[in-house]
Amino acid sequence: MSSSETAAVAKPARVRRTVSPRRFVQVATVTVFTLWVVVTSGAIVRLTASGLGCDNWPQCGDKPYPEKGGHAAIEFGNRVVALVGIALTLITWLAARRVEGLPRWVRNVALITALGTIAQIPLGGATVLLDLHPVAVMSHFLLALVVVAGSVVVAIEGWSHRRGLAPPAGPSWLRAAAAVGVVACAALVVTGTVATASGPHSGGQDIPRLGLSVSDTVYVHVRATAVFGVGLLVVGFFLWRRRSELPGIARGGALLLGVLLVQMAVGEIQYRNALPWWLVVIHVSLAATIWVLTVAVAYALQRPPAPLVAVARRRSRTA
Repeated sequence: MSSSETAAVAKPARVRRTVSPRRFVQVATVTVFTLWVVVTSGAIVRLTASGLGCDNWPQCGDKPYPEKGGHAAIEFGNRVVALVGIALTLITWLAARRVEGLPRWVRNVALITALGTIAQIPLGGATVLLDLHPVAVMSHFLLALVVVAGSVVVAIEGWSHRRGLAPPAGPSWLRAAAAVGVVACAALVVTGTVATASGPHSGGQDIPRLGLSVSDTVYVHVRATAVFGVGLLVVGFFLWRRRSELPGIARGGALLLGVLLVQMAVGEIQYRNALPWWLVVIHVSLAATIWVLTVAVAYALQRPPAPLVAVARRRSRTA
């Protein structure tokens, strides 16, 4: 068989192994949502005092599944959701390797994201073996948010690969301010995590706390929220002024502001009502949403997918 005939035979096989950009965006988007669910389910475990429901890690008591008890079922459910998240990050990475033309660095980010989710397994086991030490619980939660950020970047890059990449949006100072906003949002989340670790919801019975006053940690957290909120108002104001040029990004900024306002209201209500666990769950899920939107808006300003900007900017990129 000649070399040309061999290539003709090999080409269909290569086509079958290729993942379309459209399919990749779908998988990456589902991965982002699933990792968000993992964060929320982890919060439910802690806030229902189910953290030691399956104390004999990696089993659940004497068996690999819960036999009885609501706490065990909640903890085991979180493990199942986390395994789905790990599987999806691995699928996203494998799919990224088969999307033609996708930058190699995006594939590397997908790989790092998958490795981060896998690292949650031993970290989660250590958290249980350490009897839910607050530092271990905080590390478990914060690593989950880092992984979520990586999945957001991969999803946005997949969208840009499919629909086109526009030039950086807005002036350089606005993009820099948005990047600083990501750092401010991280500080907001970390201080909120410390406040939770100082509060009554330890994840189980007789679990030691950080030894910090709840009122003191909330005081710091509120001020971190204020700093982030002021910065968001500044960035949002200039995005609104450029809404005709950057319609999609401006809508994302408006959505972020709306979620932040709801989050502030929930935080105030939960604090004045002795931190009921179900309100804290809502607070944590909104915090994860704010983190996703902050990373998405800041990143979209740096490397905006074409559908988020006006036609004139798309043409300038083409030119």
